Amino acid sequence: MAYALITGASKGIGLAIANELARRKFDLLLVARSESLLQEQTHRLTATHGIKADFLAIDLARADSAQAVFDWCSQHGYPVQMLVNNAGYGLSGLFESHALAEHLNMLSVNNGTLVQLCYLFLPQLKQQPKAYILNIGSSAAYQAVPRLSLYAASKAFVLQFSRGLHQELRRTSISVTCVCPGATDTGFVTRAQIGEKGRKAAERVNMTPADVARQAVDATLSGKAEVVTGVINKLGKLMAWLLPKGIVEQTAGSIYE
Repeated sequence: MAYALITGASKGIGLAIANELARRKFDLLLVARSESLLQEQTHRLTATHGIKADFLAIDLARADSAQAVFDWCSQHGYPVQMLVNNAGYGLSGLFESHALAEHLNMLSVNNGTLVQLCYLFLPQLKQQPKAYILNIGSSAAYQAVPRLSLYAASKAFVLQFSRGLHQELRRTSISVTCVCPGATDTGFVTRAQIGEKGRKAAERVNMTPADVARQAVDATLSGKAEVVTGVINKLGKLMAWLLPKGIVEQTAGSIYE
């Protein structure tokens, strides 16, 4: 049986997607940095849901990480039916407050490795009777966000790339979906070093990873091109479209001051 491969699968939305897919009896391949967490979750998922699962611990910021993931699947004879590009993170604060290497590492995870995995697995996915690519974007993709500028831009890239690929592949067996969550109760705010004001704003509208995962999997299996999770986030997308860009950007940026 073919597998669902999930990056960033050791915690947060990635782990919640793994739980949701395991509940639906998908066999799983979990990829993330933490070997101990991956081992723990792999054992739990197989014992709880009676599925097959394996894991690979790797830093997806590495330039060769996508090839390493693909080679690992090939060497173990793991055919992939669903590719879930969930791994990603942000850096908050003024653009120049972070070292260039930090920015480039973030882009490698959010964009570079995602693109490479799509490219490498595409021929194999086309061999499946039905296959899926799920790319995790963000509600930040719909406007520029001062003090989160590069992260928002990286997620805008994910959204537009996913929509374009969805159209390119619409006559094939592969469906491409981009799911854009807003604030979710994960470790994102800590990794992004978001300040107290931003943390409090997120807490007021946080969704659970399980809710995001359920909506993401439902959207993927139904072949939707794009989904924003949560009513508040859908409203935010609409306002970003209706209001002048300057007002939207100043409002978004004020959260991270």
